[in-house]
Amino acid sequence: MNRFHVPLVLGCAVLLGSPVQGAKFGTFDAETVVFLGDSITHAGHYVSFVEARVRELNGNKVPRIINMGLPSETCSGLSEPDHPFPRPTVHERLDRVLAKTKPDLVFACYGMNDGIYYPFSEERFAKYQEGIHKLIRKVKATGAKLVLITPPPFDPLPLKKKGKLLPAGKKKYAWFEIYEGYNGVLDRYAEWLKSQASKVEMVIDVRKPIDAAVANARKKDPEFTLSGDGVHIDKRGHELFARAVMKALGIGVGIGGKMPDAGLFKLVEARHKVAHLAWLTHAGHKRPGPNSKIPFEDAMKQDAAIQRKITAWFTKK
Repeated sequence: MNRFHVPLVLGCAVLLGSPVQGAKFGTFDAETVVFLGDSITHAGHYVSFVEARVRELNGNKVPRIINMGLPSETCSGLSEPDHPFPRPTVHERLDRVLAKTKPDLVFACYGMNDGIYYPFSEERFAKYQEGIHKLIRKVKATGAKLVLITPPPFDPLPLKKKGKLLPAGKKKYAWFEIYEGYNGVLDRYAEWLKSQASKVEMVIDVRKPIDAAVANARKKDPEFTLSGDGVHIDKRGHELFARAVMKALGIGVGIGGKMPDAGLFKLVEARHKVAHLAWLTHAGHKRPGPNSKIPFEDAMKQDAAIQRKITAWFTKK
């Protein structure tokens, strides 16, 4: 029997995406895992890579994994003047998310938007610190474990080529006209975040492996980038992000390790495409745009149908 084989007949709890007793997520025991974050988590490729890897190791005895990433979100409550709407803050919806999903384990990746693309400011930094501390308190109060993830790097090259980088001293900055030294701002945020490791279960640094991969690629191609706008990493960037998470969880090896099977990854991506928006809408948020067009119950039925396809994929292996 292949090591990926799992029974075709699974309990209703698995098929409906409900918590699974005795499930493992890397080194953690967890029945439900929630990912919080901004547009990078909303894109969700790194979440799918990690879930596919967990499934490869554990078959379908995996936690219910819910992506609750919301584009434009911060944990600081700040927003730049030229943003088309006030940036949402995770604290507006956090209580509802925790109440509806009832997670055992939460991953949170904030920082990219929290400096609002301006030069470093002690006042803005204090708002970020306050937001992270509040996030820790709220998650811990539910009894859930919390893993913090540093924001990925900002790559100035794409905007430099477009003439959209701004030097220090300008009156206004925005996500489309970013301070040229913004990655240094994120470095300070990430270093502080890593100093909070004793207050949470783990802090995962995704910046160093992504920075190293880009620097190495630019030895051959000086124009290489993983982001069209310097902020949103592409699927290759999400793979590097996922590798860092998997390595920290003890479920993968570094940069040279084999990624999850492409067929399995595709099915997991399809599951999240349905379930992600459904859960966002179910918990509620104030950002214009990302909402499910189908009722939550129907989305969960579609999720269950894709889970059955995943089960069938394992039996064919």
